[in-house]
Amino acid sequence: MEHIQIFKIIIALMVLINPLSAAPIFLSLTPYNSARERRKIAQTASITVAITICIFALVGDLILRFLNISIGSFQVGGGILILLIAIAMMNAQPNPTKHNEEEAQEAGQRNSIAVVPLAIPMLIGPGSISTVIIYASTAKNWWGIAEIMLAGLVVAIVCYVGMLAATKLSKLLGATGINIINRIMGMVLAAVSIEIIAGGLKNLFPNLFA
Repeated sequence: MEHIQIFKIIIALMVLINPLSAAPIFLSLTPYNSARERRKIAQTASITVAITICIFALVGDLILRFLNISIGSFQVGGGILILLIAIAMMNAQPNPTKHNEEEAQEAGQRNSIAVVPLAIPMLIGPGSISTVIIYASTAKNWWGIAEIMLAGLVVAIVCYVGMLAATKLSKLLGATGINIINRIMGMVLAAVSIEIIAGGLKNLFPNLFA
């Protein structure tokens, strides 16, 4: 895996996880928490994101083999899922694979909000997990897996900083600003999804790309 690949992974995960979109949810789930408690919640959620990415980077390929799913099929399926997310982002609609705000608040009343629903599935959902598995299954060596895990660590740090700055970001950008950024990120994500689908089709039908 080329070194430049790590930047592609970081961009793809950053767009999918989209810390900006989690900022309003983070604020709505922690209205009565102190600054120290919010910091702890953000820390736990970010660590959960990093651990989840590392786990699927290590065992994602084994899961596909166990289920007897070819990487080509998973790339096409995962690419379509990511494309749907991208279309929703460009249309300023809620992510179809994640909780909406009402579900998040209800889940937050029953569980530790740092892990569920903030980290899973608000930050890292099926689209992000699919992307990690796709990149891991195409890694040529252990350094390729390490790059994915390093990318996950970078993304988790950005999530942590984003949640700590959630109040300022929300006031600075406002709903309109966040929607504009989401649409731009949706366009980037759409390009990533097409690349993944094309790679899957190439694996499924190599003769067509000979």
